[in-house]
Amino acid sequence: MNIVLRSAVAAVALTTLAVTAASAETRITYKSAKTGSSYYQMGVELAEAMKAGTNGDVIVTVEESQGSVQNVMETKARGGDYVFTTPPALVGLAQKGKAMFEGKQDPAFDEIRALFPIPSLTMHFVMSADSGVTDLMGMEGKTILLGKGSFGATEGAKYIEMFGLTDKVKIADAELSNAVAALKNGQIDGFVTAGSWPAPNVIEAAASTTVTVLSLSDDQIAQTKRTMLTIPAGTYAGQDADITTTSLPVVAYTTTAMDDDTAYQLTKTFWDSKAKLGDTSPWWSGVDQAMLSNIAGKIHPGAARYYAEAGIELTDAQK
Repeated sequence: MNIVLRSAVAAVALTTLAVTAASAETRITYKSAKTGSSYYQMGVELAEAMKAGTNGDVIVTVEESQGSVQNVMETKARGGDYVFTTPPALVGLAQKGKAMFEGKQDPAFDEIRALFPIPSLTMHFVMSADSGVTDLMGMEGKTILLGKGSFGATEGAKYIEMFGLTDKVKIADAELSNAVAALKNGQIDGFVTAGSWPAPNVIEAAASTTVTVLSLSDDQIAQTKRTMLTIPAGTYAGQDADITTTSLPVVAYTTTAMDDDTAYQLTKTFWDSKAKLGDTSPWWSGVDQAMLSNIAGKIHPGAARYYAEAGIELTDAQK
């Protein structure tokens, strides 16, 4: 074989290898939340974990989103490479055409399938130690910062009304971003925030002043109709006991357009990487297999294959 022919053969071989490598690479688009939020950061961490856990076979690109409702709505135009996060309750509303999805129902919503849970939105009622407040009803006569427009602000306002505190609590007219400084300076007695635990603003508040993160009673949690969640003792500075509060589960979803092998690989890599994720960012340590019970709808067949291999029993409604 002459030099020219050998060079041509080598070039063809290299091209073939490059095409094969490119075809073996699976690219995923992941949408969760706005840039700068904890859930966007989780997406970045998941993308890194997927790349490392699959030796580069799965490449995840994180896109900023405007929230869970938009994430669900985009299933109408997205393909099999789309993964997004949202509370399971929103998926149910979309499939029934209720609430914010009224008049917007689409067959694509019926094709949404779950992959795995991610850290829940967790309610935190943070009070200064100087306020003397140790339970929810003790907020009477206090100044509380709720913020505006977020799930935590809406949920906090709902609880204040639900427990008869509407006319007994002064709501501070300020953004949640000012909460820690306002608490430290004594301008407010407490603030309400929702996010995965440990929440960065609660960590900051507990590090700069003495705070009490309130627990809700079993009866109060039942009235909210939210999912109970326990924040372990020692999560925040000065926290000597578990905190019992409410949460809104959040799940990573795709649709039936995703092939089973990709859904299997994503799900398996997530659970295989979870311990390492938790070593870097403690909020991943709050995710466990028991949280699969929060998924009311169907789980993707590829993900279900992983759960079967792992000996995790799914409900009939999830299959």
